Amino acid sequence: MTLTPAEIAAMEQAIVRGWPALETAGIDGWLARWSSGGSLRANSVAALAFTGTDIDLTLAKVVHFYRQHGGIPRFTITDIAAPAGLDALLEARGWRRTGDNVAYAKSVGAKTVGGKTVGGKTVGGKTVGGNGAEPAAAADVRIELRALPTADWSQIYLSGLSIDRRPVALKLVEGTPRPRVFFSGVRDRQVIASGLSVLDGELASVQCIATHAAARRTGAATAIVQAIEQHAVANGVRRLYLQTEAANTAALRIYERLGFRLAGRYHTRELRP
Repeated sequence: MTLTPAEIAAMEQAIVRGWPALETAGIDGWLARWSSGGSLRANSVAALAFTGTDIDLTLAKVVHFYRQHGGIPRFTITDIAAPAGLDALLEARGWRRTGDNVAYAKSVGAKTVGGKTVGGKTVGGKTVGGNGAEPAAAADVRIELRALPTADWSQIYLSGLSIDRRPVALKLVEGTPRPRVFFSGVRDRQVIASGLSVLDGELASVQCIATHAAARRTGAATAIVQAIEQHAVANGVRRLYLQTEAANTAALRIYERLGFRLAGRYHTRELRP
């Protein structure tokens, strides 16, 4: 998917807003984020704008911020990281490249062309779907939408995380902005899949997708993502976005089957002692 610079900037800004850290600090246009470990996004600098005049002085402020928290100074380097050339500049100063990740997006909602609605699917007389063919989700999965996470939702979500991310994961979830919706996939009265979507104007996230180990490859994750899309379209959203590790090929196959396409790449840069 090819996005304009303005669309990329809007998506990256929504990504930062949609997963806020426990503590932040503005540093010459950059946003330093700290959350006691775990999530890289919530423990790195979002470098979407730069207002400083001395890059090395600003970098020293970043290092001080993370050192005083006992953490590793880290940047998230996106396609629009500022200032231009930031990645090469950090590399030259000894910041080590880590974690390759991708951002995927999907245009959703109906479009009007010549007075006719196209690109959506009709359910009960209402246009609820987006572009492209979508595989059918598991018919035996019931989707529940809630304003707050349940204990069962939390258990499924945490089960899909690495051990180091679990201690603060639910605090980060609790801090996600409203409007937001928690999606639970239920089979035989048990929650087997989780998802979260934060609505941000014409954008909405696909986050916290996880499936019980025994229910994987049964259509549960597909059902969650499709439910997120339908809810987003019903609320005027025009584009869904998500982020995941570039090596997470199993998840990427699901997203691609559902019409998501590569919209950007990002990695991190760390300054180790």
